Amino acid sequence: MDQIVQQLKNSRNVLLASHENPDGDAIGSLLALGLALDFLKKKTVLYNPSPIPAVYRFLPSVKRIVRHLRKGEGFDTAVILDCGDLERIGNGAAVAAQVAVTINVDHHVTNTGFGTYRLLDTRACATAEIVYRLIKALDIAVSRDMADSIYTGILTDTGSFRFSNTNHAAFAICAEMIACNADPYQIAQQVYGKYSLGRIKLLNLALDSIEISRNGRLSLMTVTKEMLAETGTQPEDADGLINYAKRIEAVAVAALIQEQVHSRSGLKNNQFHVSLRSDGTVDVARIAASFGGGGHASASGFSIQAPLADIKDRIFSLAEEL
Repeated sequence: MDQIVQQLKNSRNVLLASHENPDGDAIGSLLALGLALDFLKKKTVLYNPSPIPAVYRFLPSVKRIVRHLRKGEGFDTAVILDCGDLERIGNGAAVAAQVAVTINVDHHVTNTGFGTYRLLDTRACATAEIVYRLIKALDIAVSRDMADSIYTGILTDTGSFRFSNTNHAAFAICAEMIACNADPYQIAQQVYGKYSLGRIKLLNLALDSIEISRNGRLSLMTVTKEMLAETGTQPEDADGLINYAKRIEAVAVAALIQEQVHSRSGLKNNQFHVSLRSDGTVDVARIAASFGGGGHASASGFSIQAPLADIKDRIFSLAEEL
């Protein structure tokens, strides 16, 4: 921690990045640390390669997040947040790889240990928990905007304090964030309380797509480009839909196969992202790793290029071992 704190204090131009298809933890961690570095008068660029899901656009300074990086911006430090490996930041990985010092801040068990410095804690409930500790180590007072971001990161990555990664720190830090004027009611309303009509229509199509393995232990949901077009929605509107497939009685593992509209190298056919969720009895991080992905024991994912029918067959073959 001390080396990382000193590096950030000595830096002038910092790149902050989090993983593509960002969740609340990736966005909250990115914003909170960016706001903290503002207090140290650092020049910062906040980067994420994907559109920000509508439910997180209420967060302060979210419009600062850019989707494209230019080479030669003179970064002296890159902080990669909530990523198991550098490639998780998409096209920005090429720029980040050229930065002299890289700081890897993460809580995933599948983290590859990349970077000059590493701040890794697999026991942390969220990367936002680690960012909170880093902000404290930098001796920066938590502002309301930081508090909103940290609270959102922890709230969403613990599934509203329902997932097995919910720990003592999750409650303690969130209590402190409320003391720093984060509003738990308003944040919950923004994240969970409002859906567009298009998202409701997408949910209806996604529910109709659910298939169950013969032994009833695996559920599979599909979201295609055609479904997005029919409902007038964006890829980020599929965020959280997998939880419906997960809650089916007797299901141990739920999978959401989501067709990608854009890939890192442009438009491609048969490009999908597969999200996996477990009821706690199956380590889906191990499954994701076998496909080149990663994540948590209870929530993981991977990207794959193959015909949809082939992907379904490969996923359903997993059910025999559940």
